[in-house]
Amino acid sequence: MSDAQIGRNGDNGTPSKGDWPLYEVFVRGKRGLNHVHVGSLHAADDTMALTHARDLYTRRNEGVSIWVVRSSHIAASTRDEKDPFFAPSADKVYRHPTFYDIPDDVPHI
Repeated sequence: MSDAQIGRNGDNGTPSKGDWPLYEVFVRGKRGLNHVHVGSLHAADDTMALTHARDLYTRRNEGVSIWVVRSSHIAASTRDEKDPFFAPSADKVYRHPTFYDIPDDVPHI
């Protein structure tokens, strides 16, 4: 068996299930709300990931939109970076909505 065949499923050249990339799944529950991380799954490609995400995470019509993102494509800060990474925003209080009156009839703020 050649190195190119290791981890392949049969003669069709598709990756075996153990080699499928990990996807993170985000679902938006209602229009106007944010997408929320609901879980992870493995899939052979983006289309399969969307289909499996729909079947796993919106079985009871909980969502109106689904995002799937390969975990390897997500860049994130670490807990160790918390203070130095977010420190520059602390001196810009004008960016926070504490100076504005928000009407009671404005939802989701």
